[in-house]
Amino acid sequence: MVFPLKLPRAIRLDPSDTLVFRRAAEPGEWLVTGSFLFDPARIEGLDAKGRVAFRSGFLGIGSFGWSTLAVVTEASEDEREAAVAQLAAQLVDKLGAPDLASARAAAEGEIAFAASLCDHPAQTLLALHRSLEDGEIRERFRTLTPRASHDSEGFRAFEFLEVEGEEGPAEEVDLLNLSKTQDLRKTLAS
Repeated sequence: MVFPLKLPRAIRLDPSDTLVFRRAAEPGEWLVTGSFLFDPARIEGLDAKGRVAFRSGFLGIGSFGWSTLAVVTEASEDEREAAVAQLAAQLVDKLGAPDLASARAAAEGEIAFAASLCDHPAQTLLALHRSLEDGEIRERFRTLTPRASHDSEGFRAFEFLEVEGEEGPAEEVDLLNLSKTQDLRKTLAS
């Protein structure tokens, strides 16, 4: 089987998405950025869960739920086509697109953009940061990849790397210490 393209899928590393979003995307469902759901003039009026979705959520095309992380996944042309059809149907059903042809054209564009984010090896994690700047929505994407094992700073499971030109230091996530902190919290709670 040939996989000529890659698309982002929802991945859930812990239950936090089910707590911070009004609706969490289902693990394994195809994702798009979902920025088309946000009106720049109404960002300030969002409630807490809406602000979290705006800031960091990828949109699941089946559930219309949100995912903090996406995983780059190989996809067949049939899977891409099914994702386009599913998103087009959602655009008609949930957002009132005037007809399926218009919705399909918009869905094709959203899926193509999502595919363009996946120019990384399969299983690479993607994170999104969305902001409102000068009245326009701006998206920044980062990858979360395993660090080399010969790192002289000690063990770190993952680090953030830039996908698009944003200046500033790379953010790092230390899953080993995070796990120890969660274990300590469980011990203290019991």
